[in-house]
Amino acid sequence: MSVYDKFVANKRLRRAVLLLVVILLFYLLRSMLSLFLLTFIFTFLSVQLVRAVQKHFNVKPIWIIAPVYILIIALLVFAITNYVPQLVSQSVKIFDSLTKFYHSKEVRDNQYLNYIYQYLQQINLDNQIKTAASQVVNYITSVGAVGFNIFISFLLSFFYTTQIEDMNSFGRQFLNSNFSWLFDDVRYYGQKFINTFGVVIEAQLMIAVVNTVLTTITLIFMKMPGVIALAAMVFILSLIPVAGVIISLIPLSFVAYSVDGLKYVIYIIIMVIVIHLIETYFLNPQFMSSMTHLPIFFTFVVLIVSEELIGTWGLIIGIPIFVFLLDILGVHQIGGPKKPKRHKFRLKKS
Repeated sequence: MSVYDKFVANKRLRRAVLLLVVILLFYLLRSMLSLFLLTFIFTFLSVQLVRAVQKHFNVKPIWIIAPVYILIIALLVFAITNYVPQLVSQSVKIFDSLTKFYHSKEVRDNQYLNYIYQYLQQINLDNQIKTAASQVVNYITSVGAVGFNIFISFLLSFFYTTQIEDMNSFGRQFLNSNFSWLFDDVRYYGQKFINTFGVVIEAQLMIAVVNTVLTTITLIFMKMPGVIALAAMVFILSLIPVAGVIISLIPLSFVAYSVDGLKYVIYIIIMVIVIHLIETYFLNPQFMSSMTHLPIFFTFVVLIVSEELIGTWGLIIGIPIFVFLLDILGVHQIGGPKKPKRHKFRLKKS
């Protein structure tokens, strides 16, 4: 038996080598990471929608996806023309009001806030704010590239979903090729990736939407300024598992204190605690699979490491990638063993 035949026969080795090659390719093509991820997310959500509708109605994907995509485009155009100017205006006003509040006499005369002020002076917050502002400007100037990636991803997901049966039929042809073992391993990783990464991303999006809606309703009830800008910030931060809700507490507290003092800060803290409890005890069990329930320590470690390795995207996809790797390694009981299901299975088997 040749070395090649031995390699092909060793399924565990060849799959490990393939995984390393795929990771290397993604690293070399990391400049296209946004395009890959956005295309996968849009396609995954579209296919999930098609499968859900086809369970009840026997209709072709094109008749499901086309109206949905047209509606999404119409809503985007409406939002861009009506709400984006307000979002920018409110963001600038909030930034200016927080800057004035930070330098106000009220902060320096307050004993407790003065300690915070002195600490912020020590860490040179002014320069950090200027640096952050310059980064925001850079992001805005690169909005064309981001918009192009979103447009291409949106278009690719549309074409894939409308021809999903043809795509699946075409993909199955590779399983009968001369390198069928390679494409079989690729399919294996693809299924694992969809069952872990895709499900976690979908669940996190649903959680982010619910968190944003609850927060926005509370902010409107409290008559907070710049609700649109704050809601956009909360949605983006809610995409970060566990830590996002906590991080959003900091800017919300500053805005609340500048509006009506410590009383509003307490309201904001209560709101964040309630939303966090809803997320922990209701949303996560409803939207997340049990295997995605990581200990908080591991969650924060993964977020820190993935942000360092991947950047901003790492805060959003770090947990799904970690869960995917755990699934590949055969760690299936992250959320605890499912004893009831095993018990029932054994009774039926006996």
